[in-house]
Amino acid sequence: MKFSVSKDKLVQGLQTVQNVVSTRTTLPILSNVLLQAGEGEVRLTTTDLDVGVRGAVEAAVERPGATTLPARRFLSIIRELPTAEIQVEVDSKNQASIRSGPSFFKILGLPEEEFPPLPKFEDAKVFTIRQKDLKDGLKKTSYAISTDETRYVLNGILCSFKDNKLTLVATDGRRLALVDIEMEFPRSHEVDIIIPAKAVTEIQRLLTDDGDAKLTVGANQVSFEANNTLLVSKLIEGNYPNYRQVIPNEAKERVTLEREIFLNSVHRVSLLASEKSNSVKLVFSRNNIDIMANTPEVGEAKESLPVQYKGKELSIAFNPEFLMAPLRNLSNDEIFFDLIDEMSPGVLKIQSPFLYVLMPMRIS
Repeated sequence: MKFSVSKDKLVQGLQTVQNVVSTRTTLPILSNVLLQAGEGEVRLTTTDLDVGVRGAVEAAVERPGATTLPARRFLSIIRELPTAEIQVEVDSKNQASIRSGPSFFKILGLPEEEFPPLPKFEDAKVFTIRQKDLKDGLKKTSYAISTDETRYVLNGILCSFKDNKLTLVATDGRRLALVDIEMEFPRSHEVDIIIPAKAVTEIQRLLTDDGDAKLTVGANQVSFEANNTLLVSKLIEGNYPNYRQVIPNEAKERVTLEREIFLNSVHRVSLLASEKSNSVKLVFSRNNIDIMANTPEVGEAKESLPVQYKGKELSIAFNPEFLMAPLRNLSNDEIFFDLIDEMSPGVLKIQSPFLYVLMPMRIS
């Protein structure tokens, strides 16, 4: 195999696929990237057996062929090369010679046959979705994915395709983020799948604000195609809990807040929240919110925000990190905070179909 390629394109291509490469793997082949050179391009593929990514870069291919090379080492060499044009030549023993200006490197690879193939999809359900919508939906929900491995069904995002909309849900049992995205698909395509956190992170890296993504759902696999890149992932098997039952029906009070101002105030006050209790208290009174934190051995903090509030006085405490997470990931200037009482969950909403349910903390 022999090809010439521009340094920038190869670096970009390797960066797209290298994140799924595991650093702690018992199988050496999983540390490698599969290179397949053919008609005017080199395809690059990596996998950790759960998630696989394939991209391609334009190249002048002199001799087609394939090999696998250590992904991270290959990328670190290419990144440091002195000139913009790179020649790569691989012999029958999978030794790659890399030339660029005065530099010459030789690295040892493993045969292509050892590389696990990406799964094929048969009788699959295919959906088309705007990349911008999916990217935005994942940004608004993925921070609420649980990291508790004992409840593995929560270690991903639920994607529920029903009634011509895609509902994305993430929860860790103490908070829940939900987004609805309008899209069209036949009733026969209605399905619920849970996409694991690692795949969600990679999909977010892949998506841009332009064009469509193609989403293919197989028996226990899902694939995403966008921007000349394919991502394949296993799905989390199991039943996602009934998330509808934790969403409060009717709020007693609604407070309209300026997102950025509220976020900054909570952030400043949270600097004095203790690691043990880790809570900030919101006290709602007529046209005002006091945001407070009190740690006996450290000190206290308080900020007041003028708001439109006509309801009864109400004190409610939240984990500051959980309160700030959606505020950081939304772009709207205006948010709505719906409240029932001190013991019921608070719900953050915006003008579009999004909601965030947050369980309160006990105020001692």
